[in-house]
This record gives sequence, structure tokens and C-alpha cells, in this order.
Amino acid sequence: MRFLKTLLLVVVALLVAFVGILFTINNTEIVGVDLVFFQLPEVSLATTLIITFILGGVCGVVINTLSVMALKTRLRAQSRRLHNAQAELDKLRAPALNDAT
Repeated sequence: MRFLKTLLLVVVALLVAFVGILFTINNTEIVGVDLVFFQLPEVSLATTLIITFILGGVCGVVINTLSVMALKTRLRAQSRRLHNAQAELDKLRAPALNDAT
């Protein structure tokens, strides 16, 4: 099973590399990007699109990581509150159980 998973991963990686090479070969036009306040140097369209794709992925990972960290912080706080409430409930139950016996 592990061999099959590795083989599939290699095939997908080769396919992505092949598509990337074809994409780069077919998009050789030189373009300049004007970002209102400054202008990026002129590079090929493929380079511009690949860099934009990578930057978008990195931004998505960073935003997702920050969101997960915030949710984990909230979960830890709620777990602490639950633990404190459970300890208080156990403390209140103990005298009632002692009186019942």
C-alpha cells in the first residue's frame, strides 16, 4: 500500500511538473504589472502568474494558521472553564454525598 501511495505521489508530481513546463513554454509574452503605487519589472506572463499563485497560497496558509491558532486559544480557555466548573461541581457534590450516607 505504501509503495502504491508513493508511486501515485511521484506520478502526480511529474504530471504537475509537465503541466508547469508546458504552461511556461506557451506563455512567454513579456508583461508589466502596475500596482497603483509602483510598477513591477517586466517579466514573462508565466513567471508573473506562477509567482502570484505561490503568493496566494502562502497568504492562504498564513491566514488559515492564524485562524486555527485563535480557535485553539478559545478551545483552551473553554476547556479551562469546563475543568474549573467540574471541580466546583465535584466540591459541591461531596458534602451532599456524605450527608446521604
